[in-house]
Amino acid sequence: MAKQTVKKIEVSVVVPVMNEEENVPILHEKIHTSMDAWGREYEIIIVDDGSTDTTFEILEKLAENDHRLKVVKFLGNYGQSAAMAAGFEQAKGEVIVTMDGDLQNDPKDIPVVVEKLHEGYDVVSGWRKNRKDKLIIRKVPSRIANYLVRRTTRVNLHDTGCSLKAYRRDLVKNIRLYGEFHRFIPALGRIEGARITEMVVDHHERRFGESKYNITRTFRVIMDLTTLNLLLKHLTNPVHFFGALTLIFNSIGILSLLGFLFAWITKTLTPDEMNIQASLILLMLAAGANFLFFGLIAEMVVRTGEKRDERLFDITDYGDA
Repeated sequence: MAKQTVKKIEVSVVVPVMNEEENVPILHEKIHTSMDAWGREYEIIIVDDGSTDTTFEILEKLAENDHRLKVVKFLGNYGQSAAMAAGFEQAKGEVIVTMDGDLQNDPKDIPVVVEKLHEGYDVVSGWRKNRKDKLIIRKVPSRIANYLVRRTTRVNLHDTGCSLKAYRRDLVKNIRLYGEFHRFIPALGRIEGARITEMVVDHHERRFGESKYNITRTFRVIMDLTTLNLLLKHLTNPVHFFGALTLIFNSIGILSLLGFLFAWITKTLTPDEMNIQASLILLMLAAGANFLFFGLIAEMVVRTGEKRDERLFDITDYGDA
């Protein structure tokens, strides 16, 4: 009896969705059409991020007749970063392509970004040059966020928020995602020395459902960008950052102490003012000591993290054809 050979999966297409019941059947068909025409071995991983409509039920039915489709379900809404991380964990392809589930990204661009990746890059990011979104609600906040991301990370991409990206699997398997960090994967990849480029991709207007994006998301991105800035500068040596804070607060405390002694000798302050001054000095010195301990603890966490790989989320249920 001849031994059946298992074909190696070349591309994993990861799609986070939430309440996209009208879009997922069309998206599923379009991905198959694009990938089948290309002729490469692939799989589709759709992560249902806590949908409250019939999205998951539709995906289950699609998976029953499609061995290439794997469905991951979250019991709650944990965000796009957690959904992408779950997809990355399940992916078996040498290349992982991510895209939105709202049909605004075009599956026809999947082979294009993968071919670009094979030119010697580790990350290919889509650029929605002709973006079909509302100006005030989507375009303006996006431009602000893109500018801030470029200035902070020094990764010169025009469109960091475009979900259509291609990654080498070995790169994303080592990146931990939370918050809004999925849009910063190229920047996190830069820490590992990733070769990054971008290319123009198609973008379509949303036909069905409602957008999950709003202007408040820009503020969450800015907060995560602040965290990312600290990571990029102090990821390997956090004690340097906390040590600098220790030096600042201790210097203020020591200078205040000298002023306190001078005031005590010359009796230029009242007893109540002296008590307030002494309290502030103790506060500064205590803050400096705390930051030093924080730095030492952070350093130990980093060193421990280099040896351990802990999961940041739980996948509660799987639907796997």
